[in-house]
Amino acid sequence: MLLTNAHIISPGLEISNGFVEITNHRISQIGDMESAPGRGTDLEGQMLVPGFIDIHSHGADGHDVCDASEEGLEHIAQTKLKEGVTTWLPTTLTQPRDRLREIVQTIDRWAPSAPLHVPGIHLEGPFINVEQAGAQNPQFVRPPDTLELRELHEIFPTLILSLAPEIPGSLDLIREARSLNIIASAAHTKATYENIKEAVGYGLGHLTHFGNAMTGLHHREIGVVGSGLIEETLKLELIVDGVHLSADMVQLVFKSVPRENILLITDSVASSWQPDGESSIGGLEVIIKDGVARLKSNGALAGSTLRYSKGLQLAQSFTGEPLVNLIATTSWNQARALGLNQRGKIEIGFWSDLTVLNSDFEVTHTFTSNSNK
Repeated sequence: MLLTNAHIISPGLEISNGFVEITNHRISQIGDMESAPGRGTDLEGQMLVPGFIDIHSHGADGHDVCDASEEGLEHIAQTKLKEGVTTWLPTTLTQPRDRLREIVQTIDRWAPSAPLHVPGIHLEGPFINVEQAGAQNPQFVRPPDTLELRELHEIFPTLILSLAPEIPGSLDLIREARSLNIIASAAHTKATYENIKEAVGYGLGHLTHFGNAMTGLHHREIGVVGSGLIEETLKLELIVDGVHLSADMVQLVFKSVPRENILLITDSVASSWQPDGESSIGGLEVIIKDGVARLKSNGALAGSTLRYSKGLQLAQSFTGEPLVNLIATTSWNQARALGLNQRGKIEIGFWSDLTVLNSDFEVTHTFTSNSNK
């Protein structure tokens, strides 16, 4: 395959009018159009970027990972491809132990035939602080359990574990996760900065949906939000939809945090790609109004309806960052964090996971190596 007349944007690389050649699902040549080996598929000057890597997404278009349905997972994956996502971590919710096992077993059966790359899952909950449950079902919250984590990980790889680091037993679980090469991420937490610093010593590496369901910044206790702004080893998941984080907060993060520590996510749920109306998340009733999903019971935000390419557009609009600098937050940073070899860049030898965007950041084509290796 030969893609021509493309505005190529990749970490450290920008070619205003270039081509990319693909051989055996890998990128084999990149260059200016003057040296293109043929005519190929004309992208008509559209942006060609690395395929997006969404490390936190629960569902889309009426389907939820926790439905434990192979057909549902396939529908979510096809919908994520329309957003330009080529690697996805199916993300769970706080569910009963037996149900969570069933969900992961379903992912394991489906993943080998998935239309995009599915290297593992993101386990969000159930080991969270019930006082910060947010849109997680509080009746299924339970204490940290290393045996349960190992059991799920052995069924299908857990790559990220979101938990509250301040609850008893969490530090041992973070250490266990680290031994299994699982990234531990603070989420649904009332942790203090001291709690976070201690957890970092045990292996805590990420902060889940930064700014949401965590302790905020205060001048006498900087909380989890403050820790994300000053702890250089922590990577921050950002939902850039203008709802979960204000434009000003996004600017503050980009001014304070090294680019390599910023990871754009959607945290999309079944409500995404859906019109306003009723929906659900993890057995809880949801109302979608003006494109924002909230719990019917208390109005708490219930994940997002964000489409990945829209998040990139808003991040660029809020920060004014050149796309050549910003694009790593959609792909390369995630690939490095997860240890995904030869993904996340437009580079010779890398897998041909590519997304084409028009000037309005709408996805017009998604190319995937379709290799779950």
